[in-house]
Amino acid sequence: MALSGRFDVAVIGAGVVGCAIARRFALAGARVAVIERAADILDGASKGNSAILHTGFDAPPGSLEQRCIAAGHEEYLAIHGRLGLPLIRSGALVIAWSDEEEARLPELMEKARANGVGDVEPLDRAALHAAEPALGPGAQAAFLVPREYLVDPWSAPFAYLLQALENGAELLRGAEVTGGRRDGDWWLETTRGTVQAGLVINAAGNFGDLMDERLFGQRDFHIRPRKGQFIVYDKPAAALAQHILLPVPTPKTKGIVVCRTAFGNLLVGPTAEDQDERERATLVPETLEQLRARGEEIVPALKGQEVTAFYAGLRPATEFKDYRIRAHEGQSAITVGGIRSTGLSAALGIAQHVEELAALALTPPADPVWPEVSNISEALPRDWQRPGHGGILCHCELATRREVLAALDGPLAARSLAGLKRRTRVTMGRCQGFFCMAELAQLTEGHFTLPLAEPAP
Repeated sequence: MALSGRFDVAVIGAGVVGCAIARRFALAGARVAVIERAADILDGASKGNSAILHTGFDAPPGSLEQRCIAAGHEEYLAIHGRLGLPLIRSGALVIAWSDEEEARLPELMEKARANGVGDVEPLDRAALHAAEPALGPGAQAAFLVPREYLVDPWSAPFAYLLQALENGAELLRGAEVTGGRRDGDWWLETTRGTVQAGLVINAAGNFGDLMDERLFGQRDFHIRPRKGQFIVYDKPAAALAQHILLPVPTPKTKGIVVCRTAFGNLLVGPTAEDQDERERATLVPETLEQLRARGEEIVPALKGQEVTAFYAGLRPATEFKDYRIRAHEGQSAITVGGIRSTGLSAALGIAQHVEELAALALTPPADPVWPEVSNISEALPRDWQRPGHGGILCHCELATRREVLAALDGPLAARSLAGLKRRTRVTMGRCQGFFCMAELAQLTEGHFTLPLAEPAP
């Protein structure tokens, strides 16, 4: 069903940034429409990332990115408890593996302090290996960033958008914005009808530059997606890393990270490969072998550990080092582009910045709704630990029938297997859905845009 009536704000794109922006304006009192081209939310750049809440210690000082990460980090810490979101205290170690990298550590620590991260702490070789006994012998020195956390990368944006919807926002999925015209208000043409809005916010991720062309006839940045491939090791490997293990960054990338996940696994990645393709992130066996070899250099005990899965994501990189966020003068429109790999950390801060740019005169709701999302992380109690869950459906990840049925209902009901996975962890484990897929096909019948019993096109 198409959206009807006039909206104060239309947000194009339901990735983590779009979800955070929708939440911000809904809590400010706006009538908000969220338009997503995919069948489910988080189907673009937001579906694959490292799941780390960064402080922004290594961002360019004074940059918009740094300010948004810092603000987003602060707000996540302030609201995660009310929304039922996990926060896993791990801290990060920036590790030098050569004399040249070790010489850069003081400079990087000064950069962190310039960014307001003043609690960084140097570690010599002995202290480093005491903190991380499984590290490879080549690790020479490091510094600790205590306030880097592990988070659930999917429940956070889910909670943001759910709170927006519970406070009056509306979501239109499976609707690609094909164009728009401004005649007093914006009239956005979508594949599911026209949406009228006073303000349009382009948060289209890997298609942000193309969306600007559709709406304004021009773009001032060009997205060339940067692919990141990841290896997810089985749960016993998580004991091999207590902190987030970071390399000394390069001008292009933060480099290969080794860290635990909120779901009890160990992750190695990402790679940084620029490509023209905007939707498909293809796994490359040769690259994954190189990634695995690098992971084993960082933590030698990974050799022989079982791998649960491989995955790849695309982040919307541009020719610029900073975010491309701007208000289009006289057009009641804001573009939020080029968010790259820091969108999860910065999303709430980006939403604050966009609200300031919009400067709408709104009246916040007197008693805003604060929904609490179901926890799927290992940091908080899981549904299988409570009575009446109807039995375990996915034994690898201990996802219950009650969780699956709940995820198929409500304003953000899963419309695809990928969406259901991001809400419940089904098919994420060692068997990758081999044992639970038949029952999932039965339970999800009539709920998905493409039924599980039918082959993908």
